[in-house]
Amino acid sequence: MSGPSRRLPQRGIPRPVAATERAAATAAPEVQVRFAPSPTGRLHVGNARVALINWLFARQQGGGFLLRLDDTDVERSSDIFAADIEFDLRWLGLDWDGYARQSERLARYAAAAEQLKSSGRLYPCYETPEELELKRKIALSRGLPPIYDRAALRRGEAERAALESQGRKPHWRFRLDEGVVAWDDLVRGPQQFDAASLSDPVLVRADDRPLYTLSSVVDDIDFKISHVVRGEDHVANTAVQIQLWQALGAPVPAFAHLPLLADEHGEGLSKRIGSLSLGTLREEGVEPMTLVSLLAHIGTSDSIEPHQSLWELVEGFDFARFSRATPKFDPAELKALNARVLHAMPYKVAHPRLGALGIKEADEAFWLAIRGNIERLDEAADWWRVCRGPMMPVIDDAAFAEEAARLLPPEPWTEATWGAWTEAVKAATGKKGKELYMPLRRALTGRDHGPELKNLLPLIGRARAAARLGGKTA
Repeated sequence: MSGPSRRLPQRGIPRPVAATERAAATAAPEVQVRFAPSPTGRLHVGNARVALINWLFARQQGGGFLLRLDDTDVERSSDIFAADIEFDLRWLGLDWDGYARQSERLARYAAAAEQLKSSGRLYPCYETPEELELKRKIALSRGLPPIYDRAALRRGEAERAALESQGRKPHWRFRLDEGVVAWDDLVRGPQQFDAASLSDPVLVRADDRPLYTLSSVVDDIDFKISHVVRGEDHVANTAVQIQLWQALGAPVPAFAHLPLLADEHGEGLSKRIGSLSLGTLREEGVEPMTLVSLLAHIGTSDSIEPHQSLWELVEGFDFARFSRATPKFDPAELKALNARVLHAMPYKVAHPRLGALGIKEADEAFWLAIRGNIERLDEAADWWRVCRGPMMPVIDDAAFAEEAARLLPPEPWTEATWGAWTEAVKAATGKKGKELYMPLRRALTGRDHGPELKNLLPLIGRARAAARLGGKTA
């Protein structure tokens, strides 16, 4: 990947929110990124793309990659899904330098909340969900944006005490400062939001559980995250979180917001997430490097090419290559790319995988003979049975097959054996072209199509070839 690069903003000292958040145009000296899925389901291709891009950037910059599980939603989070996430990342070849679970850091979030309360930025609110919904409807009916009206800030101590005596517990909102929040996004370019157009976000629920906006920022501060790379559905969150970083006295990281994937028709993937989970794709025979090759280039100015190593992608990684246009994920393109990855896969890469399929004896000659004719690796096991049997032949003309068997040359056999043998059969029978080659292919392999027989014949061997031409299972 060559071409102009957008230079990376450097982390700096927090500035007044009205000032632009663009930082100095220089490469960050210490790059730290994170991938932060919630263990409430299986990873899908959209998650995998974000994880991969974070990892490629970190490795290119010599930085660190943190895996953080956002598991504070105790009702939906599962240790099974957490284990699945780790398995899926390892399957893709993505390792991590640090690991954290938000469920183990609740005390740290509580401390940050207390800091914000002390500074007057976190205030208690007592409205019920029904009351908030009514306010929202009234605002919309008046043609106004449904922004929280900060009524809670006007309540006195006595009024708050009265509400608590009724059994109400407050949730806590972060008071946004007025002004423009701006940053130079590594993918989207200059971004800005007027804080007056945003609601003060709830950071702590009435049951004292922190919400994503708070816990994510506290983690990014504590783990010294320098670049937050995530989907563009978080752009509005970023405006709020920049103020939160500043309120907690921490440097603001750089941001890269990636367009969300759509399907081949341009529709959102939400309805197809189950069929596009990494587990499902793996069961369908998709190679990890196939998915990586596609996700690394989709939505960029690069052509989609197969790769055999993640490190081939690290060297040329560049955020400037990413477009703001919605990238389309096409399963048909993935399937075609999977075949290309297998067709170029070196034997040293394939060998342990073939062993896992139960064909540990498969040598390089076998792999090179069959790899160009498979779309899934497990198809190699079928071709192993063709070469080593037992296999039922298909005999179209018994007399022709018998004559071909009589003309089989003695071993050892090489790639030249097929040509010499078929010339002898042609001379003896007068058959040529499809009438010559198809009956031999069907007798030797049981199939109408497949790898070149000049490569397969030495692997099948003379004894099996003779038996199959004689109509026997061998």
